[in-house]
Amino acid sequence: MSDSPPEDRDVTSTSAVHNYAQLDADRVRRTGDAEVVYGAGKTPRQVVELLRSLHEAHPDRAVLATRLEPAALDLLAHELPDAALNPVARAATLGPLPPPRGSVLVVSAGTSDAPVAQETVVTVRVFGAACDTVHDVGVAGLHRIMGVRDQLADADCLVVVAGMEGALPSVVGGLTGVPLVAVPTSVGYGASFNGLAALLSMLNSCAPGVVVVNIDNGFGAGVFAARVARNAAVREQPSTRN
Repeated sequence: MSDSPPEDRDVTSTSAVHNYAQLDADRVRRTGDAEVVYGAGKTPRQVVELLRSLHEAHPDRAVLATRLEPAALDLLAHELPDAALNPVARAATLGPLPPPRGSVLVVSAGTSDAPVAQETVVTVRVFGAACDTVHDVGVAGLHRIMGVRDQLADADCLVVVAGMEGALPSVVGGLTGVPLVAVPTSVGYGASFNGLAALLSMLNSCAPGVVVVNIDNGFGAGVFAARVARNAAVREQPSTRN
């Protein structure tokens, strides 16, 4: 991500020159995915300039900005009217989404987890996979997750988002063998320690095949899941060999 500190400094970018950030226009060649603007700590004007520069460097693909404050979303709407804004995810995209390869299912425990879940959804789609969602299926009502078992099994990768005690990924991981990335959120009462309890619970899951990202890191989960889904789609294509 472009997360340079806001202080002025002279740098040169391969895509654009700014006195506060150095954009990595070569990241697509190295990794297959464009750089992303991490909006936290940046001014609205910096967010607009960086997203515009990334779009100019990659006009044929969507570029993404995350963790945007309301003022940044407002300025983007005014300065870049073609940008697609998602206030719940606190994210914006500019440019055409790629044709989806593979499928990701984002499963969230509760409505309060929606911002992180939506950040994951936006990221998955920008990074080239199809994405569907299942909301509000936390462990307080296990019948809800049991009712979507077929959807779980049909995905190439699952992202399970949960706060509180963070038990949902273990439950889902025990129901299916689909690759699963767990996302702890900072939702919960005092003893949840702003997501630390959920993080530790997920790291200690006894369900095999569960990997864990950092607290509230819907972006990181989305990148991981999209890459898994894209690779799965390539391998599922019929062989062209004689």
